[in-house]
Amino acid sequence: MATILVVDDELGIRALLSEILSDEGHTIELAENAAQARQVRESLRPDLVLLDIWMPDVDGITLLKEWQASGQLTMPVIMMSGHGTIDTAVEATKHGAVAFLEKPITLQKLLRAVEQALVRPGQRLAAAVPAPGPRDAAALPRSFVNGGSLAAAVLPPAAAPIPAGPRPEQSFDLDRPLREARDAFEKSYFEFHLAKEGGSMTRVAEKTGLERTHLYRKLKQLGVDLSRNKRGTS
Repeated sequence: MATILVVDDELGIRALLSEILSDEGHTIELAENAAQARQVRESLRPDLVLLDIWMPDVDGITLLKEWQASGQLTMPVIMMSGHGTIDTAVEATKHGAVAFLEKPITLQKLLRAVEQALVRPGQRLAAAVPAPGPRDAAALPRSFVNGGSLAAAVLPPAAAPIPAGPRPEQSFDLDRPLREARDAFEKSYFEFHLAKEGGSMTRVAEKTGLERTHLYRKLKQLGVDLSRNKRGTS
């Protein structure tokens, strides 16, 4: 898993992204302005930066240009904005951004953009692709503005991973009280999806249609061991 720096002046955005990405197994560092972002980038050398454009004092594009000019853009940067345009996305790519997320950021777009940005070969390829000029906005892949990467536009799609986890076919002892039989089924059901999603509570909640708080309470009630399926960190 990766160390990800989230830079945004809105506390709610920082908290939300931190919760989602931490649940995916990543280590999250937070900064509310450019000054804090510089300090974290210098001391921790994050694997990825999620950088908001509209911030007080120094905006995200200016900070991105600064890192590029000083040779400090050694990590992929995903830009974020609630007021982004295609011209803003083009400007970001010119200075090294690998993706652009429009707010409000959906779970699927966030996870897809982070996954693509952390693919090392893709980073090198994206750096080698000539940046589009101001008149080349129409040539920019449409998917880029919603979290896609330039690398993904030219790389062949990776083979779909084989889902891990227990076999979906299971037998249950039905010669027991209804409550016990139901609990046994629900426990197996949630253990299957936890294993399949690598222990990601965010993905399991989405898959099963439960709110995260309800899901946590349900798993605790059923005695599901959450640590067994949790993704390891690297």
